[in-house]
Amino acid sequence: MSSKYRIGIDVGGTNTDAVILKSPSDSVTRAIVAWHKSPTTPDVTSGIASALEVVLHQSQIDKENILYLSIGTTHFLNAVIEADPCRLSKIAVIRLSGPYTARCPPFIDFPSRLRAIMDGHVAMIDGGLEIDGKEIKPISDTQLKEQCNIIRSKGIKHVVIVGVFSPLASAGTQEEYAKRVIEDYMGKKNISVVCSKDVGQIGLLERENASILNASILSFARRTVFAYYEVMKQFDLKCPLYLTQLDGTLVPASIAATIPIRTFSNGPTNSMRGAAFLAGLDRKDVADNRESKIVIDVGGTTTDVGVLLPSGFPRKAAAFTNIGGVRTSFSMPDIHSIGLGGGSRVRFSPSGAASVGPDSVGHAITSSALVFGGETLTATDLAVAAKLPETSFGDSTLLAGALTGPQAEAGIARITQLLESAIDKMKTEPGPVSVLLVGGGSVVVPPNTCWSIARISGVVDRVEIPGGANGDLDAIVERCKKEAIGRAVAAGADERSVDIAEVTVVQLPYVANHASRIVIRAVGDLDISSVQQFKNDIDFDSTALDEEMIEVSESEQFSTQFEELAAEDPSTYRPSVSFDGVWTLSETDMEWLAEGCAVLGCGGGGATYAAFLMARQALRSGRRIRVVSADYLLECTDADSQAWIMPCGFMGSPSVSSERIPSGQEIPAACTGLMRFLGIKQVAALISIMKHFRDEIGGKNGLEPMLLAARNEFDLPVIDGDLMGRAYPKLNQIIPCIYKENGLFPVSAADGVGNCIIVPSARNNPIVEDILRAACTVLGSSMALSISPLHASELKQNAIAGTTSQAWRIGRAIAMCRKESNLRGISDAITSLQDGKCLFVGKIIEVKREVRGGFTHGQIIIGPLLQEELEGPTSNENLSAELIDGDSRKMLCSVPDLIAVLDAQNGSSIGTQDYRYGLRVVVLGLACDPRWMTPEGLVIGGPKAFGLDIPYTPIGKYTEPRSVIQEYCQQA
Repeated sequence: MSSKYRIGIDVGGTNTDAVILKSPSDSVTRAIVAWHKSPTTPDVTSGIASALEVVLHQSQIDKENILYLSIGTTHFLNAVIEADPCRLSKIAVIRLSGPYTARCPPFIDFPSRLRAIMDGHVAMIDGGLEIDGKEIKPISDTQLKEQCNIIRSKGIKHVVIVGVFSPLASAGTQEEYAKRVIEDYMGKKNISVVCSKDVGQIGLLERENASILNASILSFARRTVFAYYEVMKQFDLKCPLYLTQLDGTLVPASIAATIPIRTFSNGPTNSMRGAAFLAGLDRKDVADNRESKIVIDVGGTTTDVGVLLPSGFPRKAAAFTNIGGVRTSFSMPDIHSIGLGGGSRVRFSPSGAASVGPDSVGHAITSSALVFGGETLTATDLAVAAKLPETSFGDSTLLAGALTGPQAEAGIARITQLLESAIDKMKTEPGPVSVLLVGGGSVVVPPNTCWSIARISGVVDRVEIPGGANGDLDAIVERCKKEAIGRAVAAGADERSVDIAEVTVVQLPYVANHASRIVIRAVGDLDISSVQQFKNDIDFDSTALDEEMIEVSESEQFSTQFEELAAEDPSTYRPSVSFDGVWTLSETDMEWLAEGCAVLGCGGGGATYAAFLMARQALRSGRRIRVVSADYLLECTDADSQAWIMPCGFMGSPSVSSERIPSGQEIPAACTGLMRFLGIKQVAALISIMKHFRDEIGGKNGLEPMLLAARNEFDLPVIDGDLMGRAYPKLNQIIPCIYKENGLFPVSAADGVGNCIIVPSARNNPIVEDILRAACTVLGSSMALSISPLHASELKQNAIAGTTSQAWRIGRAIAMCRKESNLRGISDAITSLQDGKCLFVGKIIEVKREVRGGFTHGQIIIGPLLQEELEGPTSNENLSAELIDGDSRKMLCSVPDLIAVLDAQNGSSIGTQDYRYGLRVVVLGLACDPRWMTPEGLVIGGPKAFGLDIPYTPIGKYTEPRSVIQEYCQQA
């Protein structure tokens, strides 16, 4: 068999690199036939053509022996980041959601410029599923065809179909059915339909956002891929064309043109896969390849540091990713970037200390650096002065008089410190770690043997429900593995080389049917014998190539309904508090409240991003959200009048709330139902049952009363306080239940489709929790609650005053530290507001989860930046933190004190459901309200309430929250 050649092209922000590899070969040196670096051009394809021409000329290879051409580019991503109306299309979004999700419509969190370009039409019609697979409402063909007529009249060519819980294994039929109806009615050649289940996973808004971006870029992606084909024709290349994906594997260009979002931001993955190839990490017979490696990619301006897993693929970042300001759930590589590159500017203090970067001369290094005759001292000059390996370029004599020996040493020491710090942040274990250097500023030592760099993946990511014909969970996982392998083979992988690279099974909390999200990724080498089956063709028609991108007028480009507001300076911002003590919330207040409540949530509360968006939307719609103290109500009502305060919130699975976003009718139905039952005609205020918050900018139960209070038919203030002061998993773990057996009832519960139940009485509070938990399962694992109302005079004993103020101050403290680039100071800033301490700083190295009795129980191990590890059990919330040092163990903190786990990268609280291997975290312990420390409080909220046989030792003395209303009312 004649030699086969692979051509790889990587399009960077500064340069476009092309390389030709030969295989088989016994070394990387002999495998590299030709390579060239040329400037990236504005149209991208010209730079590709230039680089391709050079390497083909250098190599003089027979073009018939080229196996394939692969391209890695940020071309599609840049179109979104730049919000380019010439490359993005108008989109119609049709949600299959029944009565749910209406308060959180599509595009609600898009930047205004992107929304002006993409938002063509939005509709929410019947359809969608419950978590158990039952239909919320059946799909209506009539409604679909009505929307088709509107879409046709607007001239829109791209449609996104988003169904509630479409990632369920059995749920895809709803989206697929809607797609067939639309294509049949409008004509398949006249419309392009994207099903969200093919783009993302659980998390309706994030999946929908990714699908919108994908659909909007479709026409441009097809044009781009077609342009790549034209370049190949220019050089008479008949081989298949592949694009690189986010996970570092290849995908045929024809498939990439249908789901281009999977190729976004693949630059770091290209570097890491290149490092895996050069280091031979794909070799399974090498024992050293069973451990993770640190990859450092040094560019001209920045250095990207990532981790290559034993599979040879990058470790993925957790949680969510912003693409062009739009939140999605795509898993990007876990990359830590620092301002260090070959062009980094170097400065020295009077004492001789060196600073390197973060500013850089970038691509102008060959004219700006001293060794190239320029006038700027750079990191490259330091390397030449220190005579580091492979630094024979430039003119070292030009450094005379500009850089002394001690200065060069200080500069190199600073670079070493920066790199060591970056490596330390990415390490997950103590001790030595193997580091691979790649990039223009690094030296790469090739391994002895060259193996294939081209790998193909197959991914299964969906929610499965065990039982019945579906079989048990183990059987389902095995089926998913076979399916993932089959998908990899179908995409071009050699079946003999395919292995399972990732298996993730997470049981959804609060769900009685044991529904679990299963993610399986199979990866294999490209099947050389079958690669030619992938033809370079896309279903282009004359209108596809000639389609004009959406034209946005100048006024639309710079003036939209809601322009993004400039971030407030937290050091000077003043909340709006009237002379009589009414705090009217702004968008800034809502952001800080949600951020602070996430910390008070102790890792609990579920998906909360949508709640923040709905609160912000209410403010933008002209509604008001007001916060008052209990004293305000007492002063404004007669002693004999009934100033009733209604506690309200949600019970259920976080996974459900992230998909079946509330309709807005649940809490009003629960509150009005209880009011009618009790004969209460008027309510004076609302209060949160608990501070169940999660995520960096959102809250669930803490914001829901505010959403209800903002409704025109209610227009009520919200009390500065709540009934818990933190998050607990059970409803009966609230302050009123410490003092009375009937603290919860009567209680009302409601869903969004007209079901409402009332529990008028019960034997005790725990029974009410059991009754409502069973009802919650029947109502789709999520429902609104309104519990026994309180009089204003009862708040002092039954509520924790000032927790809204406390959350606001914590959020402001985090914002202040971010503004000052002082993330390390966040723990001190928070503990200055509430007595406590920083318990640990490290990385999550193990996560265990299981669901018992409807609750997610688990354990995380955080370890270590030093030799100790931190171990902590969870039950939807964090329960305790125990330091492990060898054989010794020391309990640092436990319930009822608050334990918060913060993301070390941005200071935001991380929910227990988002704990992932490798996350760098800061763990805080904060003092709880004194009522939880009493014998009665410890019975329902202490360690023994969670089955922990440990004594409770307070972490500190509780500090009464300082009222925002009192402070700023006095200054009004």
